[in-house]
Amino acid sequence: MIIQTSSQQDDSVAADLRQALFDGQFEQIHAPWRDLFSSATFHHRELPPEERMALSYERLRHVNKTLLDAADSPEVLAQNPTRFTALHEWVGPVDPGLFTILSIHYNLFLGSLLNAGGERDLRPFVDLDRTGVFLCTELAHGNSAAQMETTAAYDPAAREFVLHTPRPEAAKFMPNTSPLGGPKTALVAARLITGDRDEGVHLFLVPLHDETGGECLPGITVERLAQTAGAPVDHCLTTFTHVRLPYEAMVQADHGRLTPDGTYTSSIGSPRKRFLNSVTRVTDGKLCMQAYHLGTTRHALTVAVRYAHVRHTSSGTRGGSIPLWQHRSHHAPLIDGLATAYASTFLHRAAVRKWEGATTAEERDEAERLVAVTKGWITWRGRQVMTECRERCGAQGLFLSNGIAGQLQAGEGAITAEGDNKVIWIKAGMEMLLGHFTPRPSRSGPADLDDPEALQDLLGDIERIWFERAGERLRPSKAADEPTDTGDALSAARVRRRSPRPGNALDRTVLPALELVDAHAHFLAAEGLLTAARQATQPVASRLLYALHRLFALRRVAAHSGDLLGVRRLESDQVLSLPDTIEDVLDELGPHGLLLADAQGVSGELLRSHPIMATQPESRPQPVLVGAAHAGTGG
Repeated sequence: MIIQTSSQQDDSVAADLRQALFDGQFEQIHAPWRDLFSSATFHHRELPPEERMALSYERLRHVNKTLLDAADSPEVLAQNPTRFTALHEWVGPVDPGLFTILSIHYNLFLGSLLNAGGERDLRPFVDLDRTGVFLCTELAHGNSAAQMETTAAYDPAAREFVLHTPRPEAAKFMPNTSPLGGPKTALVAARLITGDRDEGVHLFLVPLHDETGGECLPGITVERLAQTAGAPVDHCLTTFTHVRLPYEAMVQADHGRLTPDGTYTSSIGSPRKRFLNSVTRVTDGKLCMQAYHLGTTRHALTVAVRYAHVRHTSSGTRGGSIPLWQHRSHHAPLIDGLATAYASTFLHRAAVRKWEGATTAEERDEAERLVAVTKGWITWRGRQVMTECRERCGAQGLFLSNGIAGQLQAGEGAITAEGDNKVIWIKAGMEMLLGHFTPRPSRSGPADLDDPEALQDLLGDIERIWFERAGERLRPSKAADEPTDTGDALSAARVRRRSPRPGNALDRTVLPALELVDAHAHFLAAEGLLTAARQATQPVASRLLYALHRLFALRRVAAHSGDLLGVRRLESDQVLSLPDTIEDVLDELGPHGLLLADAQGVSGELLRSHPIMATQPESRPQPVLVGAAHAGTGG
C-alpha cells in the first residue's frame, strides 16, 4: 500500500519525523548550530589548500566568539555530550577542516584538562588566545599507543620534566601543530620517568609556539606533512629534544599524581589502565566522529534526493523526459540510504544517552563498548551512503561546492581517528564473546515477514548465529560423534565436523567476532527505528517509520537468508519472495523521498549556497509518484 499525503500534511509529518530524529530537542539543541553553520560565514569558498586551512581557524574563532557572546561557556559545552556531539552533526557539512580542529580543541584538549580538574587557568584556551592540540599517536605507535616511546623524565632538584623524543619513529604523528592559525599549546602523552621507574603514559601541557605564533619554542620541531586527500588541515610531525617543562605541566588526577620531591602515587595499579584513564576523551571523540558522519550523510541525502526530483533524463521507451527520481535504479539506493541514515541517527542517540548516563565503572565500560560499536558502524555506513549520493548526483557530485565529495573524503579520517574501526570492533567483539553480551533467546519456526516485531526477531537470530559461531572458534572442536544438547540446526551442523580445524583459535575467531559486532549494530539500529515508529504521534509519520524499518530489516534478512533458512527461521518460499517484498516497500516509500529527506532538517539557506541547487524552486519540489517497475539508468 502506498501511503498518501497531501501538501497540508507534509509539514506536520516532517515535524513529527524531525521530533523523532532529534530526540525532541531539535529547536533547543540542534537548530542553533544548524542556523549558525548555514550562515554566509560558512558557505563554501574556492580557495587553495593553505588558505582553506587558515579559513578554518578563522571560523573556529567565530564559533568560539558566538559561544562567548551568547554567555555560553566552552567548558560547559565540552562536558555536555548531547550538546557537544550535536555541534559536530552540523559543522561537518560546511567545513571538514573546521570539524577536525574544533573537535581537537574542545574535546581532546580542553575536555581532558576539564576531566582532570584542579586549579589550572584555562582562560587562554577558553578565549582562544591559544589553540589546543593533542599529541598521542606516534609514527610507530597508533593503536598501540600505550607502548609509546616519548618520555617525560622528572628532575626533582629543578622541579622540572625533560620531554624527549628518543628516535624518529617516536615522533608525534597528529595534526595540527604548525604555526598556522596562531599560537598553540599541546597536551602531549609521554611516559613519566621518576628515578629509574617508568610509571606509564601521562599527559603534559606543552606550549609549542611563542606568543605571536610565528616560531616554535626551543627544542620543539614541527615538520609539515603533505596534504592528505581528506580535510584541509595542517598535518605535522612533532618532536621534542630535551624540552624543559615546569612541575605544573603534568596533568595530575587520581590515576597519577607526583609530589614535587618525585613521589608517585596512583589509584590504578596497571600502567595501561592509567593511560586509558588519562585519555577517556577518546570515547567522546568516537561520538564526535560518528556525529560528523551523521551530519554529512543526512546533508548528502537531502542534496541528492532534491536534485533527483528536478534533474530530468530520458524516460527510456516512453519518449520525452522524466525526473531522475522516477527511475528505480536511481531512487532505490537513495531510499535505502534514507533508511540507513534514520537508523544510524537513532543508534547514535542511544549511544550518547548511554555514555552521558554512565556513572559506575561497570556502566562506563559498557557504554564505551557501545560507543566503539556505533562509531564503526555509523562511519562505515555513512561512507557507503555518501558514495551512493555522490554517484547519483553525477558530475555535480564531484564539486566541493556541492557539499558531498569533500565531506566524503574527509570522512576517511573519522573512520581512522579515535581508534581504527576494525581494531576497536575486534576488541568489542572479543569482549562480547568473553561475557559482556547475552544473545537473545532463539525462536522456533518460520517468522512472519509482515510483522515488524518478527522481522526484528530475525535480526536477533542473525546476531545469535554469529555469537555462537565466534564462540565455537574459541573452544576445541567437537568430535564427530559428540551429541548435541540443543537440537537446533546450527549445533547439528557443528557436530558433523570430522576433525579439529587447524590454525590459531584467536585468529579464527576474529572474522566471526567482527560479524557479531556488525549484527549487533544492525539489531540496535533497527530497534531504534522500530521504537521511533511505535512512539510517533502523527499516523503518517508512524507508517513511514515502520516502512523504513521494514526496508532496513528486509535488506539485512535477505543478506543472511541462507543462515536463517538453515536454522529454520525462514522457509524456502519466503527466501524466494524477498526480492518482490522489498520492491513493494520501495513502492510504498518512493513518493515520500522528499518528505523523508527534508525532515532531516538541513536548512534551505545552506542548500541554496550549493550550485547543484541553483535549479531548485524556493518551495519543496513536487513529489514524484513512483511505479513498481521503472527501468532506466540514473545517469
